[in-house]
Order: sequence, then C-alpha cells, then structure tokens
Amino acid sequence: MRIAFLILVIVHGLIHLLGFVKAFGLSEVKQLTQTISIPFGVIWLLAFIFFVITAIMFTLNNSYWWFFGFVALVTSQVLIIFFWHVAKFGTVVNVIILIGSIIGFGTWSYYNKYQNDVKTALQQKEYFRNSELTETDIQHLPEPVKKYLRYTGSIGKPKVNNFKIEFTGKIRKDEQSEWMPFNCEQYNFMETPTRLFFMKAIMKGLPIGGYHFFKNGIAIMDIRLFSLFKVQYQDGAEMNLSETVTFFNDMCVVAPPTLIDKRIKWLEIGSNKVKASFTNNNITVFAWLYFNDKGELINFISDDRYAGVTGKQFPWATPLKDYQEINGYKLMGNAETIYSYADRDLVYGTFKLIKIKYNCKDND
Repeated sequence: MRIAFLILVIVHGLIHLLGFVKAFGLSEVKQLTQTISIPFGVIWLLAFIFFVITAIMFTLNNSYWWFFGFVALVTSQVLIIFFWHVAKFGTVVNVIILIGSIIGFGTWSYYNKYQNDVKTALQQKEYFRNSELTETDIQHLPEPVKKYLRYTGSIGKPKVNNFKIEFTGKIRKDEQSEWMPFNCEQYNFMETPTRLFFMKAIMKGLPIGGYHFFKNGIAIMDIRLFSLFKVQYQDGAEMNLSETVTFFNDMCVVAPPTLIDKRIKWLEIGSNKVKASFTNNNITVFAWLYFNDKGELINFISDDRYAGVTGKQFPWATPLKDYQEINGYKLMGNAETIYSYADRDLVYGTFKLIKIKYNCKDND
C-alpha cells in the first residue's frame, strides 16, 4: 500500500510538470489542448515540486510529509479547476492523496501526544543518586541477581533513572488472528514510575497506532485505526495492575541496574531463580525471575497480569534469548510474550531489541 501510494504521488507530480513544459514552450504537449500562460506554468512547476517533496519525505518516513501533501493537492486542485476540461480526472487522484494526508496528519498528531508526554516525564527528578553502580550497591541482592548485573556489564556504569528502547516485532490477539508487524518506541522513568509506549502496526494492510500510557499506577491503552479511530481502549484497576507487571518486567529485562530499587522485595531464592515483588502506589505485583548458569535472565513469569481477551488472570511469561552487546551492556536480543491458559500456551507477541539509551536528557 505504501509503495502504491508513493508511485501515485510521483506519477501525479510528473503530470503537473507537463503544464510547465507547455507554458514555456520546452516541448509540444498534445495532451494539454488549452493554452497555458507563463504565470500558470510556474504554478504547474510549483505543484510538481510540492509533490516531489511529499514523495521524498514520505519515503524517508518524515512525520511532516502530510503537510506538503496538503499543499501539493490544494495547488493541484486549483489548477484543475482552471483547466477543468483537460485536467478534471486529476481530482480523483487528489482525493486519494487527501485521504492519505489525513491519515498522515492523524499519525503525526497521535504520536505528538506521546512526544508531549515524554517531554513532561523528562522533567522528573533523579530517583537514584547520580553515581556509578558499585558492588556495595548490590550487596543486599540475591546471588542470581548479582550475577546477572555483573554479566550484563552494569557494574561500574551510571545508575539508571530513565531509559528509551526501540523494538520491532509482531503481535496478535489469538491463534486465529493474523500477526501484525509493528515497530515501537518506549520511555520508562523511575522516580515516578512511568511507561510511555507508542506502537505503529499494520493490521490487514491498514496502519494502526497504539499508545500505552502508565504513570504512578494508572494505565491506559488506546489502539486506533489510522491513529484516528479507536478500535480498542482499556483502563481501570485490571489495566493498572497489568501495566505495573509490565513496568517491573521492563526493569528486569532491559534495565538491570534498576534492580537495586527499594520498591523491590526479594522473597524466595533458588539456585537459578528468584521470586520478587514490586510495589508502587499501593499496587504490589509478584514475579519469578529465572536465570541460566551464565547469569542471563532467561524468563520472567507473573500470575498478576490480565489477558485482555479473557479479562482473567493467567500466568504471563517473557522468555528471553540471543543476548547481545548493545550500548555497552549485554542484553537480551529477542523475547516473546506468552499467556499460559489451562489448555495451551499462547505466544501473542515477539520483540526484537533494536536500540536502548539510558539516562536520556531529551526526547531525541
């Protein structure tokens, strides 16, 4: 669909170049039977340029491509009105580009809401004292967790007060649903536990925007078709609990230095597993962390998360694999999200870690 839209914009733009060619007598254009003055020829050229800029920005995934799309189609439609006899069919193409530009605007506007929330969250104070993580800081932790922190290269590096991560992957509702490819961007903040997750996905060839907002125990999930029309919305106590689990999972999986947090209680310890709780704003969640002999965290399992389709709590697991060196840390490369129902396990999401940045100062 993206390629077809791009080709349409390019071809439509090239057709406008014909008006400039005819006006300046650069070549005979038999398709345009009306006389075109030089001033109008300049406008035909401008329309062409605006469509070219639209195509380039669309190709580069620039968030503002829709603005030039609007400018281009308005310029084009004005010309079509003046040269209706030979150019009227261009209106159909302009309508298609208008629809695409409206979708582009919706995506930009929805993403901009997320960006504004990130700017606000970046004003949070540092939760951990601004210093490097030392062996003294991890003295109180269970041995498997200490080994994990050493393995990931967290010792000797700055304590983590916030982090930004980028994933690609795919997600689905159940086994009968098609996988939806997605890419996502996410910020987490520790002082007032905050998780801002923005996803761009494709469902049956159509663009979907998804925003998960979690701050201090209050969570909202808002999924929109074309980033305009709500197709799924969740909030309330169940969502608050589930997203608290997800926030704790993020700490364990992609921000190991945050495991010194005093809001975590270490409850049971096995040879390669630990049970822990995380409490925030009177919400407490529990999880088992499983490690291998190398010190890698290989799974996180909690019974406190609600499965959205059922509205009931089932064991939720995030098995991890393919540890890699990224930004100076050894972190998991790939993960799955799994609900264990009574009769089966449902893998409903896969995630590949692309980028991570700790202690962000701005939303770059």
